[in-house]
Amino acid sequence: MEFWLAATFAETHEYLGLAQAADRLGYDAFAVSDHIFYTDYDASYPYSDDGSPPYTPDTHWPDAWVTIGAMSSVTERLRFATNVYIPPARDLFTVAKAVSTAAVLSGDRAIFGVGVGWCKDEFLQTGQDFHTRGKRLDEMIPALRTLWQGGMVEHHGRHYDFGPLSISPTPSKPVPVFIGGDSDAALRRAARMGDGWIGNRIYSEDRLSELLERLTGHLKDNGRTLDDLDVVAPIGAVPSVDLYRKWSDRGVTATLAQPWWSTPTEKIAGMERFAEKIISRL
Repeated sequence: MEFWLAATFAETHEYLGLAQAADRLGYDAFAVSDHIFYTDYDASYPYSDDGSPPYTPDTHWPDAWVTIGAMSSVTERLRFATNVYIPPARDLFTVAKAVSTAAVLSGDRAIFGVGVGWCKDEFLQTGQDFHTRGKRLDEMIPALRTLWQGGMVEHHGRHYDFGPLSISPTPSKPVPVFIGGDSDAALRRAARMGDGWIGNRIYSEDRLSELLERLTGHLKDNGRTLDDLDVVAPIGAVPSVDLYRKWSDRGVTATLAQPWWSTPTEKIAGMERFAEKIISRL
């Protein structure tokens, strides 16, 4: 079982210190979230009862790939993921260049966690079509993988048409693509083209069992099994060694933890307690 640190709602000045602590304490990956701006959203936030997002105009959302590049410069082994980044809210080449650069600077420690997004307002402001975002992401992923191969490449599809051309620098290893979300569309996408799947909320054990069953079915439809996919799932239960061993045996390869609140010092103290009680024993 791997332990990923969920950095949502940390302030920008805290990231480097938290990454260094995670690197020292044995956490496996540091996950950062993505929003472009805050506004009076016309779109409804899908994970709250009243449609309001759980953040305010002054909540920090530092650029994911700039932040990953910075954190990688002060760490040695820690990997970095987006949970999740919304590629179809941007143009293809902006995404390709940012991720590729972060992957190179980090020494191939970047994980491309992606989703289709819920915030129509961000798509409108960046000039991207909200209604085709799923179909564009389906085409975007293989197009990005082609660009990250390096050299002169081309892609000719319905939504993206380019080449021959090249971008540089490109990583020495393929960038892992993890699909976020628990809708049927997201699970099918993960089963079809993902290197991993990331749950986008805290799941009860019953809910996680049901999701794994659905994911297993979609994988079977694509000639795959859970052994072919990394599964990252936040588990809504009291942390314990036995809990994580049980879910590791059931195919969960990593869980997201946020063992902190309040000040940077208290955050790191929470990370240290979790590492001592759980990570060191696994």
